[in-house]
Amino acid sequence: PVTDGSRELHSLCAQLEFLLQFDLKEKRSFFGQRKDYWDFLCQGLARCRQEHEGIHFVTSLDKLKTPVGRGRAFLRYCLVHRQLAESLQLCLLDPESLCEWYYARSPFLSPQRRAEILGSLYELDCVTFHLAL
Repeated sequence: PVTDGSRELHSLCAQLEFLLQFDLKEKRSFFGQRKDYWDFLCQGLARCRQEHEGIHFVTSLDKLKTPVGRGRAFLRYCLVHRQLAESLQLCLLDPESLCEWYYARSPFLSPQRRAEILGSLYELDCVTFHLAL
């Protein structure tokens, strides 16, 4: 199993975060806080399901104060529960939402690249992750 001490885990999480932040449009909340991929994931999953367990879990963690911290915790939760590919795929279903959140260079706006990314993420479902949540 992959644990918190794994170099590969840190590399994987850094790459996932890079993909999710690449060409992300700058958006701000009502109070001026910059929105991040966490906000994109929340919006995308709220549109598709009543409540995602990972979103509920992360929002219940009082120690997490920033969207980036919440996003990282969500990625870890999804890796442990083998839900990363499915969760991201649900967020990528709506082309209008993608255009609202991402500029044209984002790989998520290319059907071929999106399929390649999701295919790779579905392969991670075979990997066991034992991470501290």
